Amino acid sequence: MQVRYDFTGQTAIVTGGARGIGRAIAEGVVATGADVWIWDIDPVELPGTRSVAVDVTQRADIARALTCLDGGRIDILVNDAGYLGSYRSFEGFDPAEWRQILEVNLLGMFEVTHQVLPLMRRARAGRIVNMGSLAGKEGLPSLAAYSAASAGIIAFTKALSREINDTEIRVNCVAPGPIDTRMIRDLGNETADAMIEASPLGRLGDPKEVAALVMWLCSDASAFNMGAVFDMSGGRARY
Repeated sequence: MQVRYDFTGQTAIVTGGARGIGRAIAEGVVATGADVWIWDIDPVELPGTRSVAVDVTQRADIARALTCLDGGRIDILVNDAGYLGSYRSFEGFDPAEWRQILEVNLLGMFEVTHQVLPLMRRARAGRIVNMGSLAGKEGLPSLAAYSAASAGIIAFTKALSREINDTEIRVNCVAPGPIDTRMIRDLGNETADAMIEASPLGRLGDPKEVAALVMWLCSDASAFNMGAVFDMSGGRARY
């Protein structure tokens, strides 16, 4: 059964929406009638959406992108921009790479939220969905920096939700396990196959499945959820 939402008249921003999970989210939200803006370092043409080149680690890029909205209301923010980095032991990491992982995944989310939140505060309503990872809950070997960044996203979600509980703004987190995206496939067939073997469902997730959960969190049906972390792991999550 396909669940349908009506976000007509709402404005949504999806960071990292050019591909993978972010693109699936943008496609899903635009189908609900929302005005969707994709913020990605690589602009993308997606019917019904508008795309702006944004490096989420750069405050000036974010401020410039917000001027395109003419100071209007923002109803939905999905922080999906991310960088997995190399799949290797922590000792084998170049420190410059784990700094980049933290900057894109965690600090980039800080930067975007810091500039968008005041607009939601003004309206006293909105939905923020932060895309974390199963790695942030369990800590995955060979993905130490990504795990640390994802854990920060989870903690930030919980902390921010308590700061804005005097409004109708809802902040939640989705923590996917391995999803069938280029980011996972780029790790190589051996790594992807190992992830499939470790899955109780015996497969990678579909980006559209993640998008469906995100859309529910952005809807009125999820009004009582606040500071929550929702797994999308095919049963891999242990708690």
